[in-house]
Amino acid sequence: MSAIKAVVEAPAARTPIFDKCRKFDVPDQIQKAGVWTYFRVIESGQDPVVRMDGKELVMLGSNNYLGLTSHPKVKERAAEALRKYGSGCAGSRFLNGTLDLHVELEERLAAFMKKPACVAFSTGFLVNLGVISSVAGKGDVIYLDRQDHACIYDGARLAIGADVRKFRHNDPADLRRMLDNSHDRGGRLLVVDGVFSMEGDIAPLPEYVSLCQDYDMALMVDDAHGIGVLGANGRGTAEHFGVEEGADLIMGTFSKSLAAVGGFIVGDTDVIKFIKHRARALIFTAAPPPASVGAVLAALEIIEAEPERRQRLWENTKFMMTGLRALGFDCGESSTPVIPIVVGEDYAAFKMAHRLQEEGVFVNAVVSPASPPGRALIRTSYMATHEHKHLTRALEAFQKVGREIGLIS
Repeated sequence: MSAIKAVVEAPAARTPIFDKCRKFDVPDQIQKAGVWTYFRVIESGQDPVVRMDGKELVMLGSNNYLGLTSHPKVKERAAEALRKYGSGCAGSRFLNGTLDLHVELEERLAAFMKKPACVAFSTGFLVNLGVISSVAGKGDVIYLDRQDHACIYDGARLAIGADVRKFRHNDPADLRRMLDNSHDRGGRLLVVDGVFSMEGDIAPLPEYVSLCQDYDMALMVDDAHGIGVLGANGRGTAEHFGVEEGADLIMGTFSKSLAAVGGFIVGDTDVIKFIKHRARALIFTAAPPPASVGAVLAALEIIEAEPERRQRLWENTKFMMTGLRALGFDCGESSTPVIPIVVGEDYAAFKMAHRLQEEGVFVNAVVSPASPPGRALIRTSYMATHEHKHLTRALEAFQKVGREIGLIS
């Protein structure tokens, strides 16, 4: 045996740090049960119908709300940027990685969102890590909804010296009680999802804006699932409620309605300037690739030029919400294109997702800790480009599988 082969075949060192890894058998147990539905390999674009293992499935598990990831204009702008600038920026925005294309996108996003300034990050997750950890620090208090996205919580944990307090989901009264009983001496920051990504319910932003005014607290809205979807012009949850001036910072991603990958934050000029020079998640990571930036610029143009696309999305959403509830499914408090089906136990969610896949429908099983224990979900989401035949086929599968596992009668 050669020395190289001996090294390759040598067993991994049995150091204690990896003990937890070797004991982690949850995926193995689910696979043995025959209901594994994670890390599935898709062989086509994120379209209304996708291919997997050579089979066609109606895609109800994508955040491609406006159906723009395969739009010819989006793909062509991405290709143009690739041809002009190459495949990457080879550095951070802070140093060598800022292109004129990035600046153009930030100006366009600020204008679209009706805010003075914008800065773009490489992913939406990094936006929340960078923004929250830079604007909040020692002596400050960050207030979070208990069901805020994981990246919001991670950003808050990175805010060194800041106190993090959690209030009941979508409960302004509980937040007011906490504020009344607090003795905060530093700054206050409230961070909430505009649309909650698992159950599709909307944050009561008008009440939060009022609380922020009463308690001298800043409001940051993570609108990853709201931008392009909510509001008369697609500007998201704050526009939907008519409280855009009350939202100090609005975060969005490129990976949902904007058809690429990346993220951004908009707000006052001085605040954005501070973030650009203090957010480690911006300074110490590579800039968004040119193709993604080009794709987002094209997606913005389509969103502004084709409001009927958003109208079709809502027509599809209402059709499915009506159909699922008529069948007897519990769809929670959703009022957006994210429609959950409450299943209960984790195994039941895995089983239902797997059976739906066998019936030609792609959905996502959401289990603890992404949902509260005992409230596992089948998460479905819809696109403007879904046709009636796709949705009808999906409802037939939901009816069949829902009866099989005893969710509906």
